[in-house]
Amino acid sequence: MKPLLFGLALLFFAGCQSGDNAEMDHEAMDMGHEWTVLFDGTSMDQFRGYRQETMPAAWVIEDGAMFASAPGSGMDIVTRETFTNFEFEFEWKVAEGGNSGVMWHVDESAGETPWMTGPEYQLLDDAAFNDGVIGKNSAASNYDVQAPSEAVNKPAGEWNKGRIVVDGNWVEHWLNDVKVVEYEKGSESHQAAVAASKWVNYPTYGTTSTGHIAFQGDHGEVWLRNLRIRVIDRNQE
Repeated sequence: MKPLLFGLALLFFAGCQSGDNAEMDHEAMDMGHEWTVLFDGTSMDQFRGYRQETMPAAWVIEDGAMFASAPGSGMDIVTRETFTNFEFEFEWKVAEGGNSGVMWHVDESAGETPWMTGPEYQLLDDAAFNDGVIGKNSAASNYDVQAPSEAVNKPAGEWNKGRIVVDGNWVEHWLNDVKVVEYEKGSESHQAAVAASKWVNYPTYGTTSTGHIAFQGDHGEVWLRNLRIRVIDRNQE
């Protein structure tokens, strides 16, 4: 084989091999897809209430952010569209003692609340809970399943940058540009962690492979801004 053809063959082989790895370097990788803005500071048209046709009235726009101004029943919201493999970026802050969350692969037909199906990226004022000690319910945790590797969240009232990557069964949680959670959904270690959590009593939890992205609005005041998403096409990796 000529040197040039041999070199091209090696490059092709290496590219095929890299696509087989469950864990991807999503910090360095350019997904190659355009971002879709889900909230631009002026319109909440791409969201609606969970199991509702419109947005709950108490979700308002304040200083360019979506704000759950009166938390309570019926305040959880979902994207109108559904997503399978994606990279989702958002900014969030909570009031003192605030508690909220982002769920994904949410199926409205399977439960009365988003968390009955969707795994959760926790939004929390850590200082107000567990004496500030990091744990599996801390900010950016895989809620009640896996603690973040370190505490990099900002105090209540300050903006944090969140990021969720879902690529097949591989999941990453990022907080303020630090990857703090990673796991392979359905793996032996993940199943053991779920079995040791509150979700062991909810057979629909984490069983979906596609669905809505949801935000909790029933626990406390939460603000969201700069929401954008891009799809990961696994056939092109």
